[in-house]
Amino acid sequence: MNMLTVFALPGMPEVVPGDDLAALMAQAADAHPGHGLVDGDILAVTSKIVSKAEGRIVEAADREQAITDETVRVVATRAYPGGVTRIVENRLGIVGAAAGVDASNTPAGTVLLLPLDPDASASRLRASLQERFGIRLGVVITDTLGRAWREGQTDVAIGGSGVLLLDDLSGTLDASGQVLRVTAPAIGDEIAAAADLVKGKASGCPVAVVRGLGEFVVDDAAGARVLQRDPAQDWFRLGSDEARAEGYAAGVAAGRAAGFAAGVAAGPAAAGAAGSGS
Repeated sequence: MNMLTVFALPGMPEVVPGDDLAALMAQAADAHPGHGLVDGDILAVTSKIVSKAEGRIVEAADREQAITDETVRVVATRAYPGGVTRIVENRLGIVGAAAGVDASNTPAGTVLLLPLDPDASASRLRASLQERFGIRLGVVITDTLGRAWREGQTDVAIGGSGVLLLDDLSGTLDASGQVLRVTAPAIGDEIAAAADLVKGKASGCPVAVVRGLGEFVVDDAAGARVLQRDPAQDWFRLGSDEARAEGYAAGVAAGRAAGFAAGVAAGPAAAGAAGSGS
C-alpha cells in the first residue's frame, strides 16, 4: 500500500539573520524522537525563514517600491478600493502577486524579499542535514501563490535540492496501455501544498516533513526552475486588460501604416493627408 505521512516539525524558534537554519532544523528533529528524520524524507521549508536567516529583510517605508525593485516584468495591474494589486514576474522568474515581497511576520517598517537563489539555499540545507544524519534527504523551499482561474492560494516549490520536482511521464504507458503525451506531475508543488496543510500560516511551524516519497529523492534532480514554463510556451503572458490595450495600440499603428502606404500609392498629396491622420 502506498502511504504518505506529512507532519510539522515542532520546536523551531524564531529565525533571525545569521542563524544556521540547518542546525535549528536538526535540533528540532533531535528534540522530538517521534518526529525524527529517516532515509528518504523530504523537508518542506517555508521561504520566509530562509529569507530571514539569509538577511533578506530590508527597510521599506513603502512596500510598493520594494515590489517595483524586485519586478522584471509587469503582467497585470488592477486597482481596488484598498489599493492596487500587481501581478509581476520577479527576479527568480516566478509570476505572482507583489513579486513575493512579504510584509507579514516581520518588524514594522521592513519587508522580506525571497531568497536570492532558493535552489542554492535548498542545496546547502540538504548537504548539511545529510551530513549530520547520514541519510538521504530532499529539501523543497516553498512559497504561497494564487492560481489563474482559481480562488484561494496554495504553496508551491520555488527551490529544491535532491527532489524530482517535475516527473515527466510523456512517452510512457497508462494502466490501459495508452501512450501518455503531456502528463508531467508537478511533484514539487504537490509536496509544497501537502506540507502547507500541516504547517499552517500562523502556527509557528515553518518546516514540515513529507515521508513516503523516497522514490523522488534523487541526487541529480533539477532545481525549481524546471517548474517554470518557457516564456515562448506561455499562452497568457499578459493580463486581459493589458493584452487588449497592447492589441489596440498595435492595430492603430498597423492601420496608420496601411493608410500611409495607400496614400503613397495614390500620390504625394494623398500620402501627406494619410500621414497627417486626416
